[in-house]
Amino acid sequence: MTLIGELRRRLNGPVFGPADTDFAIEIAAWNTATLHTPDIAVGLTSERDAAELVRTAAAAATPIRVLATGHGSATPVTDGILATTTRLDTVTIDAVNRIAHVGAGCCWDQVIAAAAEHGLAPITGSSDTVGCVGYTLGGGLGPLARTYGFSSDWARRFRIAIASGDVVTADATENPDLFWALRGGKGGFGIVTSMEVELVELRTIYGGSVIFDTADLAGVLTTWTEWTKTLPDAATTSVVVLRLPPLDVVPEPLRGKTALSVRFAYVGDPEQGARVFEPIRAAGTAVVDSVGVLPASEIAMIHNDPKDPGVAWDRGLLLNELDAEYVTAFLDVAGPGQEIPFVAVEMRHLGGATRRDVPEGSAVGGRDGAYTLFLAGVPDPRLFSRVLPEAADALLKPLRPWISGHNTINLAGGSPDRATYEASWPAETRARLEKVRAVYDPHALFPYGPSN
Repeated sequence: MTLIGELRRRLNGPVFGPADTDFAIEIAAWNTATLHTPDIAVGLTSERDAAELVRTAAAAATPIRVLATGHGSATPVTDGILATTTRLDTVTIDAVNRIAHVGAGCCWDQVIAAAAEHGLAPITGSSDTVGCVGYTLGGGLGPLARTYGFSSDWARRFRIAIASGDVVTADATENPDLFWALRGGKGGFGIVTSMEVELVELRTIYGGSVIFDTADLAGVLTTWTEWTKTLPDAATTSVVVLRLPPLDVVPEPLRGKTALSVRFAYVGDPEQGARVFEPIRAAGTAVVDSVGVLPASEIAMIHNDPKDPGVAWDRGLLLNELDAEYVTAFLDVAGPGQEIPFVAVEMRHLGGATRRDVPEGSAVGGRDGAYTLFLAGVPDPRLFSRVLPEAADALLKPLRPWISGHNTINLAGGSPDRATYEASWPAETRARLEKVRAVYDPHALFPYGPSN
């Protein structure tokens, strides 16, 4: 019997080959620039499906990769089996213990909505349409990072199908080495079928964003850079230079302009939050100001990331502490008047809780970062292979004195080059991750890491 026939016999979920009508739909990534072409696609419907898939693939020495939402699909899958988890989409809330049980196919918006019914909230990323499990495996830096740390710090248990075909629990007491690795080590350990995350008591935050016109951009950015050095851990902020198109969806005063958006989230008394944010409001004349008391369930409004699938190219890295010289250098390469093929150039302020590891330790890299720097390219695939990488290199060159030698894997991208990949963890962490992978996946059934 062929491998696809054996999988169809043993699994309850759908199994597709390239000739099947729904094959392309099953393997479509949120980043539509990435076109996967695996030999087989499998839609998982249960832990049993995951275990049977692993046993069958292992017997055939066929690699398995996993796809949830596909936000992190930077490199096409061109062989083996692509397992999709979208059907594992159940969320249940244990309000007494503040725990969310999250299926591997869930997005953050599902968990946010379910938790909000109990006055609780998960520690999420900036986008609520990102898959919970894939995001958490890589650490995750969201709008409340300085207050609550990396999202993976709040993971309490995983269920995962490992290369032996067993589905095991990984938590602080059972398979603790695997639990350590899954909180920040990203991939190559098995198929996570579900996880449990601790929730926080949070009904509202003081947050949102303000947008300034071109004339105020330099002054506000200078203020923001100095202001971040004074912020309490209760405040998390980011800033992004936007090159806005001349379209009706853009507020009329900003159409076709280079603008600056400052995002802000404060956990605590709203009046105190307003006082903390006042230096930004005083730094210029805002064209748009949405900062105010916000239901925690609407946290995604702070960054207002795109929700629908589309073409995407990005590059991310960590920065050390910034100063006035950095601001000058940044404006020289990314400020108004610069002809660059990036629709957004963003910096997020880190520190606070992101510096503190969980008591039992985790594999998260980048805890020593002071800021992030993120470039989002013009969404034209014709630019992806040469134009955008070369433009990114040119933009980053003058900023090298402030660029950290470390990174964190979610920021580094789906399949970075070897140097970037290795920089995503301290050397001792990376070495320990390889040992854990060798224990749980000795024959590399779940390929992970750069190929070059």
